Amino acid sequence: MKTPRMIENPILKGFNPDPSICRVGEDFYIATSTFEWYPGVQIHHSRDLVNWRLLSRPLNRTALLDLRGVPDSCGVWAPCLTHADGLFWLIYTRVNRFDGNFKDTHNFLTTCAEVDGEWSDPIYLDSRGFDPSLFHVGDRKWYLSMIWDHRPDRTFFGGIYLQEYSVDEEKLIGEGKNIFPGSPLGFTEGPHLYRRDGYYYLLTAEGGTGYDHAMTMARSRTIDGPYEIDPLGQFLTARDKPGQPIQRCGHGDWVETQNGEFYAVHLCSRPLDSETRRSPMGRESALERVAWNEDGWLRNAEGGNGPSQEVAAPDLPLQPWPSSPGRVEFNQLKLPGEFQWLRTPEPARLYSLSERPGFLRLIGRESLGSLFESSLVARRQQAFSFDVSLELEFYPEHFQQQAGLVCYYNSHKFHYFYLSRDDEHGRHLGIMSCPGDLSLDTVYPLAARPVPLPEDGPVQLRATVERAVLQFAWSLDGHSWEQVGPELDYSLLCDEVGKGEGANFTGTFLGMCCQDVAGTALHADFRWFSYQEAQ
Repeated sequence: MKTPRMIENPILKGFNPDPSICRVGEDFYIATSTFEWYPGVQIHHSRDLVNWRLLSRPLNRTALLDLRGVPDSCGVWAPCLTHADGLFWLIYTRVNRFDGNFKDTHNFLTTCAEVDGEWSDPIYLDSRGFDPSLFHVGDRKWYLSMIWDHRPDRTFFGGIYLQEYSVDEEKLIGEGKNIFPGSPLGFTEGPHLYRRDGYYYLLTAEGGTGYDHAMTMARSRTIDGPYEIDPLGQFLTARDKPGQPIQRCGHGDWVETQNGEFYAVHLCSRPLDSETRRSPMGRESALERVAWNEDGWLRNAEGGNGPSQEVAAPDLPLQPWPSSPGRVEFNQLKLPGEFQWLRTPEPARLYSLSERPGFLRLIGRESLGSLFESSLVARRQQAFSFDVSLELEFYPEHFQQQAGLVCYYNSHKFHYFYLSRDDEHGRHLGIMSCPGDLSLDTVYPLAARPVPLPEDGPVQLRATVERAVLQFAWSLDGHSWEQVGPELDYSLLCDEVGKGEGANFTGTFLGMCCQDVAGTALHADFRWFSYQEAQ
């Protein structure tokens, strides 16, 4: 008997939440949220559900997305990717506010004939809530989203809204309806609608996006309800399974392979431990093998309703992709695909790959706490333990100019190993940590004494992370390394610290940054960047 190939979860490691999946012929695509990171939305591609590659980020110009000024963990929430009528359809929310009773959520639709092509200018739909999706049935299209209810005597999550979308008129038409108030678990969001065997199936995320997260299924003979809730309760959850290494499971979608097999994709996280339950990599994406039971409900093929660390792969030919190099040399005119920046659709103001060939030049802009222009180019953390290093040339003139290596969760949670200058120490290295204590606002305590540097020449910086412990080091030749500062608590860079669970939605990035808060735009040059996961 042939041993089945196995899929290891999560399939999209590191910050990749709110997966939406679709199949076009032999190709599978997953779209995930990007929040304040630019360009917006990550689209991943597979032909076997085992091997995945990042294919495109479609929201890549001002007309489609401008995030300057949006707070941390706002921006692009929960995209939905579908394919119909020869087009890919991408629907997404731009969230302008998180705190307080109001969210300010604006929903848009864009289309493209090729998933990695140039997407159309967006069509504004509405601002009733977030997590929109589009359902295609026959020659009609239906828009869904959750309803945000800001009234102080409500629970904010007001149910699932349905309204028809007109392709010809490029707008929502007819009367909308609240079709599903949710299950008793509450916090109902992330709707996806399907049609099968005479039923409309509604899949929602519930329980909040923390450790009570879940997916709930309901069905109806008519599209506008009433919807009967799955007798199982939650289709998928880890809320009652504290020993599982995969937690916070919910917000997902399902897909049928060309051979008639079914798989569900869902959000999850991998906490460092079961006590602190801190998740530096944020929310990731996992896959479950599912099947329909005799009563017409979708069930986990492994039994129960909990997540799986491994699932059997579908009966499809394997299609591996080339792996990304651990060390990146900046000798191309295009930024390597694993890197992103924050908020702005004008990256030329932040970096250049042509001004000094063979180097990534970052142009000093605002502080690391800026919500507008911060020169930070970074990639996702995707493993618990790793080394990240870089080579930097930077000649600051005063203390308001800094550049270096940063482990960054958001504008108030980071560890920063920087090069600067002041009258007392000259050109030097220092460490700046912002631990997520919101009472500090923009006051960042120093974690180490400055280390004097030669006045000329490059320097190499390194961060070594072993789960919850971070140690910085530096070298002039790449062979002799000297540690700087104490061991730092890396676990602070997670979803659960600061505003707390359910208020931080991204994940830790590792990258290069440059600040010139004097406004003179001094640049820093980075020759290479290396990310090596521990074996």
